[in-house]
Amino acid sequence: MKKAFLPVSRLLLGFSLSILTSLTLLFGLNVQSAQAYPYYAQEAYKTPREATGKIVCANCHLAQKGIELELPQAVLPDSVFEAVVKLPYDHNLQQVTADGSKAGLNVGAVLVLPEGFKIAPEDRLSEEMKEKTKDIYYQPYSDTQENIVLVGPISGDEYPEITFPVLSPDPAKDKNVHFLKYAVHAGGNRGRGQVYPTGEKSNNNEYTSSVAGLVTQISPIEPNEDEGIYGGYQISVQTTDGSIATESVPAGATLVVEPGSEVTVGSALTTNPNVGGFGQHDGEIVLQDPRRIQWLLAFFASVIVTQILLVLKKKQVEKVQAAEMNF
Repeated sequence: MKKAFLPVSRLLLGFSLSILTSLTLLFGLNVQSAQAYPYYAQEAYKTPREATGKIVCANCHLAQKGIELELPQAVLPDSVFEAVVKLPYDHNLQQVTADGSKAGLNVGAVLVLPEGFKIAPEDRLSEEMKEKTKDIYYQPYSDTQENIVLVGPISGDEYPEITFPVLSPDPAKDKNVHFLKYAVHAGGNRGRGQVYPTGEKSNNNEYTSSVAGLVTQISPIEPNEDEGIYGGYQISVQTTDGSIATESVPAGATLVVEPGSEVTVGSALTTNPNVGGFGQHDGEIVLQDPRRIQWLLAFFASVIVTQILLVLKKKQVEKVQAAEMNF
């Protein structure tokens, strides 16, 4: 019995480990992908919106491209509504990736909602809204800031607009929330940034010369993926005093100089490969008290009834006047 049982137990153990490994890889990859885009901002800034109103994503994504924010004019408490961030761009464009190859643009967005507002749980979503938000991971900016939501990076071809399913608070349950008009802030990005939080340039940037002189040599850089080097060029420039300065250009952009070219301080060594950009938009939303709507409807009803009574009274007076004239 023991000899017969041992292979079965090993088989079950191996099967269990295979499932566990698959699940770990699956969820690990999903979490890494979801955290990649907002990670730098979350680490460096307590809140993504500065006192000046600028959203901090603009510190690394230097190019500007407009976005659109669609909100309902007013919402009722404890209700689910859509906040839509639209990210228009030419989908025929391709961006430079970290290794210098070309690929479609990724997009991401940040939505700064008023205190008390948050992403609606799945059981509150309609089937239509579930379809719109399918495969989108919504990440709160921090454990204490559920009203600030991040999305990305996701494919811009699949999601030219990002729908946020938002649950409004109920002032009857949360005394910190009131029936008022609130500001909503949104930021949206297409493509990679030009500057890393460390201050270094990414390869999604135009590279310029730091010295003036004559380009004497251009040498390719050998790729070393273990060290994060994906190729590029070393450009040797002979300065006016006869010394040789070396400019390193990563893979991605196209060189605009060659041996024999004269360069000045700040002159371009490469083209600018960036095709993306960041934009932000502010909006407003009213948390409407249902009693106000009820009183408004009652007012409209009273106006209509009053108008009808006035018409009837006028006709009655006209009949009396007509009868008196005949008399």
